[in-house]
Amino acid sequence: MNHTLTQYNSEITTCRQLFDNKNTDYGAAWRILRPKSITDQILIKALRIRSIEDKGMSLVDEGIETEFIGIYNYCIIGLIQLKHWQDTNEFTAVEIMAMFDTEVETTRALMLKKNHDYGEAWREMRVSSFTDLILMKLNRTKQIEDNSGVTLVSEGIDANYRDMMNYAIFALITLHNPK
Repeated sequence: MNHTLTQYNSEITTCRQLFDNKNTDYGAAWRILRPKSITDQILIKALRIRSIEDKGMSLVDEGIETEFIGIYNYCIIGLIQLKHWQDTNEFTAVEIMAMFDTEVETTRALMLKKNHDYGEAWREMRVSSFTDLILMKLNRTKQIEDNSGVTLVSEGIDANYRDMMNYAIFALITLHNPK
């Protein structure tokens, strides 16, 4: 489990650095996005990954690793927007990174619990399965959004974002540590 946590934290460091750099470059321009638009942005990234996996190549000089990082970071944006969409106040770069870190900690804690219960089953999975699971979670999220966030027995949008974050990190670990 310590090995998993080390790998997990390493991938998060990469995601966080890119998020922080983009936050420096663009500020919180993403705050204009409605929550549904964030879900669609994640969908675009996941569909691009699947397209590259199916075609075996990319014509744009960014591979699937970049897209998994983007999925992770957009899920954090989604979680922040779920909580602060109606807020009109601007957030500083420091406040945004603190929110980022809070979402990372909550999602990491979820991963540790699930990883314990599932016995690291994800290590037996293919990267393409993580892609498919993310796409499934996106379809679920879109349905929940279309139902105005109401579910009868299912977890909410936030839980789907957190699962997608963990699948993205597992995919990155798998890509960087092939069997």
